[in-house]
Amino acid sequence: MLKRAMKIGATVIMCAAALLYTGAVFAHGAEALEDDSCMRRVGENMIHLSVYQPQNDIAGHYCTDIPAVGDTVLVVDLVEPMLREMPVGLKLIRGSSEDGDVIADIRSNIYEDGVINTQQALEEGRHLLVVTAEGVQPLKYVYHLRIDMVNYAEVFRATIGPAVGLLLTVLIGYKLFRSKRFKDWLATRR
Repeated sequence: MLKRAMKIGATVIMCAAALLYTGAVFAHGAEALEDDSCMRRVGENMIHLSVYQPQNDIAGHYCTDIPAVGDTVLVVDLVEPMLREMPVGLKLIRGSSEDGDVIADIRSNIYEDGVINTQQALEEGRHLLVVTAEGVQPLKYVYHLRIDMVNYAEVFRATIGPAVGLLLTVLIGYKLFRSKRFKDWLATRR
């Protein structure tokens, strides 16, 4: 009986650890610059995109999944000093390809401070942000933006941990109630 209880206890502890680990994997916390999903790299050159909607959330900082339509501030940081010495331009396109309607076209310019920002009124749907650096070898960075759209991947990630936990709990409960030892133990308690 003691061995059986130890096995069940070990199984419960492993399930709890798995649920905690699953939550830690999908949490968005402090991460290395290279692992940031808002970072784009071409060769040794990196840029970073930050998107803000102060009318909806004053402290909110977004990258490619923007929660609402309306006035949106797009800030591109030229991380590498070399990019600050070459002309860099920006295009915002409605749609998921470069053939869509151009919403904003910021001409190539040298940004010594390393920051390109623009404010645009964005509509629901997919948009494309293309940042082009005109160096000896032209560099092109692309961001696929989703405005006011449900991100089913995030919904799936948020629900998989609790779903697995529920299934494991049901399975353990089923096995426990079906075991002869548990039935005998219940019979002695009556």
